[in-house]
Amino acid sequence: MTERKPPQTKPKESRHYFFLNPYDDMAFTVCPKCEGKTKIRKFCLLIHIESRHLLSLNKSCRYCPGCDLIIVRKADLERLLAAFFEQNAPDIIGNEYFVYGTMDKKDWKNVKTGKMSANDIIKCLYPFKDIWEFEVVPGGWYPESRKKA
Repeated sequence: MTERKPPQTKPKESRHYFFLNPYDDMAFTVCPKCEGKTKIRKFCLLIHIESRHLLSLNKSCRYCPGCDLIIVRKADLERLLAAFFEQNAPDIIGNEYFVYGTMDKKDWKNVKTGKMSANDIIKCLYPFKDIWEFEVVPGGWYPESRKKA
């Protein structure tokens, strides 16, 4: 009889690019990179809140399939986090947070039912390829020296 080795868990591949939209008045119905129309898709996001809390959230987000870019409105995300922690852990509200990446829907359902530990959750994570930032330049007339090249 041969001994079986336990399966090795290798880190998951990176998926998607991410942009946390800080602008309250910009919905980004058009992709800020390729200027194609964005779609609305649900993604299971994994969020780390300072002092060692993990939260998995199934959230509707703007998505550009051409750029593989997920756009999440910062104000909406913070509102959801505050509402969740107001009932569960009020002392966490206002702490720093970081959106790590996405999870598969089946893994998110297991997290929701409490079948997974924090280590198992991290193993199911697909980190973002990169986190992008965009600066919105309001429309209007600009002097020749300030125009983009």
